[in-house]
Amino acid sequence: MAGSRRRRRWSGAGPDARDPQPLGRLAARIAADRGWNGQLTTGQLFGRWGAIVGEDVAEHAQPVSLCDGELTIQAESTAWATQLRLLQRQLLAKIAAGVGNGVVKRLKVHGPSTPSWRYGYRHVRGRGPRDTYG
Repeated sequence: MAGSRRRRRWSGAGPDARDPQPLGRLAARIAADRGWNGQLTTGQLFGRWGAIVGEDVAEHAQPVSLCDGELTIQAESTAWATQLRLLQRQLLAKIAAGVGNGVVKRLKVHGPSTPSWRYGYRHVRGRGPRDTYG
């Protein structure tokens, strides 16, 4: 009978699996188990955009989508779109430092969206009104 009794094991002074776990560690484990890490990283990038790339850039450009490592950015003017294309390496380095290396591999920068002047079945070919919209 003495051999069949289990001896109670007490946890020692060190950490044990039975100890209470920090909430962040549990949330990270749940996110990894359910495959949510990609969505969480995208949300973190979009939510902290101003802190990651700087307030000046964030004031004139917003992230639109992140798909397969390609971040699409919408600039408010053609001048800012050109500037962001020139600063592409620095932006990628800031993004990697902010949300992790390898999350964003390429940037696609779009200028301002313009209205379509192509209405109806019959239209005149050409550039339409001669304005640069920015």
